[in-house]
Amino acid sequence: MSFKIYIPGDAAALSVGAERVAKAMAEQIVTRHLDATVVRNGSRGMFWLEPLVEVETSRGRVAYGPVSADSVPSLFEAGFLEGNAHELCLGPTEEIPYLKQQERLTFARCGITDPLSLSDYISHGGYRGLEKAIQLTPEAIVDEVTNSGLRGRGGAGFPTGIKWRTVLKTNNDIKYIVCNADEGDSGTYADRMIMEGDPFVLIEGMTIAGFAVGATQGYVYVRSEYPHAFRALRRAIAIAYEKGYLGVNVAGTGKIFDLEARLGAGAYICGEETSLLESLEGKRGQVRYKPPLPAIEGLFGKPTVINNVISLATVPIILDKGASYYRDLGMGKSRGTLTIQLAGNVKHGGLVEKAFGITLRQAIYDFGGGTASGRPLRAVQVGGPLGAYLPESLLDTPLDYEAFAAVKGMVGHGGIVIFDDTVDMAHQARFAMEFCAIESCGKCTPCRIGSTRGVEVIDRIIENRDRAGNLELLDDLCELLTDGSLCALGGLIPYPVQSALRHFPEDFAKPSPSHAIHPAEKVQEKQPWR
Repeated sequence: MSFKIYIPGDAAALSVGAERVAKAMAEQIVTRHLDATVVRNGSRGMFWLEPLVEVETSRGRVAYGPVSADSVPSLFEAGFLEGNAHELCLGPTEEIPYLKQQERLTFARCGITDPLSLSDYISHGGYRGLEKAIQLTPEAIVDEVTNSGLRGRGGAGFPTGIKWRTVLKTNNDIKYIVCNADEGDSGTYADRMIMEGDPFVLIEGMTIAGFAVGATQGYVYVRSEYPHAFRALRRAIAIAYEKGYLGVNVAGTGKIFDLEARLGAGAYICGEETSLLESLEGKRGQVRYKPPLPAIEGLFGKPTVINNVISLATVPIILDKGASYYRDLGMGKSRGTLTIQLAGNVKHGGLVEKAFGITLRQAIYDFGGGTASGRPLRAVQVGGPLGAYLPESLLDTPLDYEAFAAVKGMVGHGGIVIFDDTVDMAHQARFAMEFCAIESCGKCTPCRIGSTRGVEVIDRIIENRDRAGNLELLDDLCELLTDGSLCALGGLIPYPVQSALRHFPEDFAKPSPSHAIHPAEKVQEKQPWR
């Protein structure tokens, strides 16, 4: 009897020993003369159980984890290939509550298929979206995406269909599709998981986008800190070319779509779409003035669709199942599913895909299991380093773009970072302002100078030096950053700063020796290349 063993090749699993586990498995297979194959799949997103090993049995996949190389011999002794009991046995994978309670659409294949097997991808519903798109006019494809209610999952939440329609209607012989895979927000990893665990879905989504707007060239701008994702994506692109899903005759349609992956250089600001375009063109990553919008004059001055990885990876299922299928999930103007990423002081960190409307409390406790420390939760930051810090009293806020805007927060890319009651929120506010100072591209004065002055003002508040005057000054500075910055880095940095002051004022009320520094020099020391 032939057996199939699944061991993730995902970066998160590799970081906790998945490669050693795979090697130990291979050695046992040879030693025991077994007819078994090891498949390196993507991660299921249950990081506290990694390395998660699955075996295909007559009753479906059975999971074991977290598995170490040392525990591999005992798994074979216990007969894990037949799904037998073992102290690491978690039962049927799909019955694990963390997975069973999700609505996985964008991540339907992640952790199930071999990421670099095109036959695997197709046998699990891959390229059905492209097949549907081929039968439609460009206008009809854009209508499907528009009617689905899909909004940008990179953070801004802008309706994807409107962006596509703008590019479609722009009269130009050359157009581009650009995927923003510069996933730099703290506590986020959904883009990486797709590129490592199901890269063909991104390729298919970008191809559909190209057909929809009349673009023949696409680029994926990958974060420099994602070497595994970059290698997997480049290999998947090469396979798609070999099998006729990219190139001069895509899927036998006679249509052209070429795709290339490019590696960034490690600047957070290049997650902003116009800075990304500058970088792609070989220039320094700095924000462009708008207008013109990238949809009108984008890459190399041509009309350009710029979408996040999750946005583009969601397009195939919308085309396959239909706009109404996707639109029927969610709440209000937030349709479909959100890929929630739990990080920080959380017991069960990992990825959760649920329809919009789940509350923060449900995400943190029903899926995350509360804090890893077991101490009371004090604050949650949603939406990356530019997101607001929310107190426990706001945990019943539904994950919805408008609901978060109402409490002066933002959903962003879906990252949730949890803090227990030992956190010093004055430190966190200072960190946010210093982050802006370090990562500013330097093009606009409010962000470049204002963020550095902001660190100094926060230090004076913490040290109780003219506290009332400096609070007023910080408020004025935040208003200037919001209204005067060229992009969201400077424009949104007041969110974490002001939310920390609003919800946790007691942390700013007493002097702290650890803050008795002059950070202007510290900031300069951290960025000598500026």
